[in-house]
Amino acid sequence: MLTRALRLLRPSHQHSAFSATLLMITAVMLSRVIGYVREAYIAWAFGAGPQTDAYVAGFTIPDVLNYLVAGGTASITFVSIYTRFLASSKEEEAQKTFSVIITVMTVVLGIGTILAEIFTPQIERHLFSGFTFDQLQLCVHLTRILLPAQIFFYVGGVVSAVLLSHRLFLFPAFGPLLYNLAIIVGGLLFSRQIGIASLAYGALIGSFLGPFLVNAIGARRIGTGYSISFDTRNPAFREWVRLSIPLMLGVSLVTADDWILRYFASSSVGDITRLNYAKRLFAVPIAVLGQATGQASLPFFARLFGEKRMQEFSATVNASIYRIAAASLLATSLMTVTALPLIDLVYRRGRMHFADSQTTAVYFFWFSLSLAFWSAQALYARAFYAAGDTLTPMIASSIITAASIPMYAVLYHTLSTRGLAIASDFGILANTVV
Repeated sequence: MLTRALRLLRPSHQHSAFSATLLMITAVMLSRVIGYVREAYIAWAFGAGPQTDAYVAGFTIPDVLNYLVAGGTASITFVSIYTRFLASSKEEEAQKTFSVIITVMTVVLGIGTILAEIFTPQIERHLFSGFTFDQLQLCVHLTRILLPAQIFFYVGGVVSAVLLSHRLFLFPAFGPLLYNLAIIVGGLLFSRQIGIASLAYGALIGSFLGPFLVNAIGARRIGTGYSISFDTRNPAFREWVRLSIPLMLGVSLVTADDWILRYFASSSVGDITRLNYAKRLFAVPIAVLGQATGQASLPFFARLFGEKRMQEFSATVNASIYRIAAASLLATSLMTVTALPLIDLVYRRGRMHFADSQTTAVYFFWFSLSLAFWSAQALYARAFYAAGDTLTPMIASSIITAASIPMYAVLYHTLSTRGLAIASDFGILANTVV
């Protein structure tokens, strides 16, 4: 048993669908444990107030930039193309496509980062109109620190797609661990000197060490080559662009939910932070049940579809959904019953008070009701991507997102910030069903 477990942890081990899912779930659980330590440290050191609101809001523009330029394409659409090349024994074409995508999109993302650095004050003045002048200044400062990290996330995402296509999951699985650790270390070492900006610098360094450097080491070990290339006439690159544009232009509620929550909650001091604490704890079962399974399943979905094994493809997707739904419903029952003691245990210490825990627990309770839908949509989306269809989920998600914004506004003005959590539930329900 021990020998088999150690074999699964070898960087060069090629995983089955089951072992890949098991490894990803284990790694995600470890990452979330460290993520819990990160959030607990932030709650202890900074509580829930104006500066933590500015810190959480500071991630918005970097996240939007990464979404618009990369659109999730790094580890989604590229996996399908790269896997097809490997299945056809066309590794040279795979390497060329990899080099073009890295080069071209890094330049595009770099230009976007420079523009965002320049126009951050004007953008955030409109995004967070409820912030005070000091809050806005702090938010701008933190955003400018965080923006360059998106380049490391993007390049690391493309490299991780190569590793996933080779069914090598160890490096992509454990990269996020270093990212979370770097944020904690940054805060512990430098919070007294530079305050909450220490977390932002930790995130920047962590984005280099974890998502980028760890995956780059893995790619080097399997002989993945890179050369600067602007060959935009490459047919596979053009196919990648065609598949990626819907993801870049479409706005998925899965991503936009956090942006919408921050926009409306900026008028209530501490509520951006409390919503974030609730959402981060809620993200643990989502990551374990939905994202880890979806990430591990994507190359196998892509391989089955690429080999035209449609019946097996459908059966595999459906079986995965059933398993995730059953586990999600069980987790939901536990989370709703233990909302307050769980939040209190995880977050209440230092500058995070019991009143903050009570409010955060209310948000966590409402978020928990939608766990099955968050988990299922992650698998459904990857099934579409594996089939080379990014247009259908883009259209559906964009329509749902646009239609949901008035609902967020109405429920916020009717039920205050609690209404935002309820609106989030209804939105992801519609997104999954449609």
